Amino acid sequence: MENLLIRISLLGALVGLMAGWAVVAFRYIIEWTQVWFLPGGSVGNYEGLPGWLRLALPVGGALLLGLIFERLPAERRAVGVTHLLDYLRFRRERLPLRNAFVQFFGGVLTLVSGQSMDREGPGVHIGAATVSLFGPGFNLGEEDAYLLAAAGGAAAIAAAFNTPLAGVIFVIEVLRVRYELNNIVPITVAAIVGTIVGRSVYGTEHLFAMSPVEIGSSAELPVMLLMGVTIGLLAAGFMLLVRTTARRTIDWRPLGAFLLAGLTTGVLAQWAPQIMSLGYDALLRIFRSELGVETLLLVLGAKLVATAVSVGARLPGGVIGPTLVMGGAVGGATELLFVQWDALFVGNPGFYAIIGMVAMMGAVLRAPLAALVALIELTGNLNIVLPGMIAVVAGEITTRALVGDVSAFTVMLKVQHEREALLAEPPSRH
Repeated sequence: MENLLIRISLLGALVGLMAGWAVVAFRYIIEWTQVWFLPGGSVGNYEGLPGWLRLALPVGGALLLGLIFERLPAERRAVGVTHLLDYLRFRRERLPLRNAFVQFFGGVLTLVSGQSMDREGPGVHIGAATVSLFGPGFNLGEEDAYLLAAAGGAAAIAAAFNTPLAGVIFVIEVLRVRYELNNIVPITVAAIVGTIVGRSVYGTEHLFAMSPVEIGSSAELPVMLLMGVTIGLLAAGFMLLVRTTARRTIDWRPLGAFLLAGLTTGVLAQWAPQIMSLGYDALLRIFRSELGVETLLLVLGAKLVATAVSVGARLPGGVIGPTLVMGGAVGGATELLFVQWDALFVGNPGFYAIIGMVAMMGAVLRAPLAALVALIELTGNLNIVLPGMIAVVAGEITTRALVGDVSAFTVMLKVQHEREALLAEPPSRH
């Protein structure tokens, strides 16, 4: 038993190495392309584009993606965390490597063209698929391939965000890997190696580094509770819109569905250009209190609609990053509204944004602990623990009461399975 654990842990290290470098390459290509064509050579500076280009870019990108996906066999179009969950559910021996290549290049085109999605979701798929590079000589059984795929997903999250512990918890909460020693050790090894790879390229600085601010007093905790409930309502609305879009477009050809998503983002970007692509630059502006309440609410609404339509239309991007932007906008707006209402209120917009990010990520992904740990690792701020737990629990309970025990990923998976079941039914006789 010990030898088996050592063997699978060494393979986990190898998967972590491959997944880490794959995610770094994915991020590098996206950022290099953005620096090349965006105003000022600044990553994510879609706000600097003229209005007509903010419309033409996502529509043109969607058109190109649609034409490419039209030429792919239906089974090659399955990408992202939803595809990975489907694989883990049926324990197939290998993740299709060709789908990972579709995810890699499709994800690059999705984000560079400004679609309202993220790179972390595609990174999880790409990292998990690196296990398919192992040849027959490795003698991987079904359980080994399953575990190493999960380890690749953990390494991808760890490398992308510099969050090794959150990567491990992510595969437990989101990918539903059972917590057992023989499972957790190789997954942890992969996350460690993935983090080392990410740090070797991007350094050890936190993605959302900020001063160690905290709430002014315990009297602000009810505000955190209220914010959590509000975020739960928004998360439920987000998932309902994802499900509605997915059901309406499930029988559409990729070109039509992708154009719907690109057009939605392009139109909304006329008023809220901050929603385009990752939106992490907008988060940093929220931390610095550079956006007013009206702008924050506009960004929140536009980001929610654009991302939900993009996810429901099955664009090859992810949803993790948009949850952070939406939650950050709720937190920033909450603090500013309470400052206007009560002059003695001493909250900090950056701190409230962090709590909003934790709550929204937890509610949409159905991963409250992973969200909390990720934001601690992303910010280096331990002061978020208590208020973060309050907001996360409130958001989780509210969302579950409204839409049940589903995440944005499982919503898409259920719609897919509903269609497959319908197609499998024999035609009725009259």
